[in-house]
Amino acid sequence: MDIPDDLIALERAAEEQRAQLAGLDGEEYEAQRRTWRTAAGAAQAAITAHAEATGLDRYTVEMAVKRAVRHAEDGRPGGAT
Repeated sequence: MDIPDDLIALERAAEEQRAQLAGLDGEEYEAQRRTWRTAAGAAQAAITAHAEATGLDRYTVEMAVKRAVRHAEDGRPGGAT
């Protein structure tokens, strides 16, 4: 499945925001959590829109995007899975 670069970028941005939660607490944690949730919401909305536009199962698209991001972080090429 070909995964659009914009979906990979949105998911990667959400994961980067989630990773920044580590070691935070109190208001800093809550502020970063809001930032992460906003980024994750944008990624989820784009995944849903792509699935609807292409007639693909939303879950299948989401898992393909997550695999592409993980593989890219592991040094493997992302995109087509």
